[in-house]
Amino acid sequence: MTIAKADFIEGIAKGMAVLESFDTERQRLNATLAAERAGLTRAAARRHLLTLAHLGYLETDGSYFWMSPKVLRFSGSYLASSRLPRALQPTLNRLAAQTQESFSAVVLDGEEVVIVARSGSYAAPTRVLAYGLHLGARLPAHATSTGRVLLAALSPAQLTEWLKARRLSRLTPQTITQARGLRQRIAQARKDDFCFASEEHELGVQALAVPLRDMQGRTVAALNVVLSGGRYQEEVLRRDLLPLLFDAAREVRALL
Repeated sequence: MTIAKADFIEGIAKGMAVLESFDTERQRLNATLAAERAGLTRAAARRHLLTLAHLGYLETDGSYFWMSPKVLRFSGSYLASSRLPRALQPTLNRLAAQTQESFSAVVLDGEEVVIVARSGSYAAPTRVLAYGLHLGARLPAHATSTGRVLLAALSPAQLTEWLKARRLSRLTPQTITQARGLRQRIAQARKDDFCFASEEHELGVQALAVPLRDMQGRTVAALNVVLSGGRYQEEVLRRDLLPLLFDAAREVRALL
């Protein structure tokens, strides 16, 4: 949303920028690294780090800082209050019990997609994915099936702006890193109303996703199934799992 300049609190924005500097690549930051990541001076970053540590959101050894469990209050409040995860959880669990596979509901947040609901585990344990598939996990939108389904819901102008602001990093040899190629995949996802991605985010991992729309036809999330530990033919997945995803999307539409 856009607000008036007089209503914008710059100190909060800077503090959030410092907090968002912590990710899977850098779990521990000192003032210099936080400054580089947040676009602040070292002195400003240091003050924000110390303040966040004083408030209990960070822990420190005096030089480096890392997130404390207190930051989970935000995600816990979201999961407890948001209608989307609660509405989708029974469907995700039913799909997992029916197929012995893993299902997630995902939303778009900037250049990433975020898992907001995930099925329970009904199958034998599989290997842990490098980036994880836990609630709150953030994955690059350009390299995921859910990301492309959600990007397909953008208008042409919105998609152009999204692409202009992003660097499409290579995660595997199969990752598409050219804007033109990604546009083509997104256009195909829009035409098919689903997306299949194979080993673009992580080797040995494939995923199939469909959009989740509300009663007004707006795409509010994406539903996907993730398969690891082997290679599957896209035709087989489309035959066996795609109808289940489409049925589930129709089933939850009135709840979104």
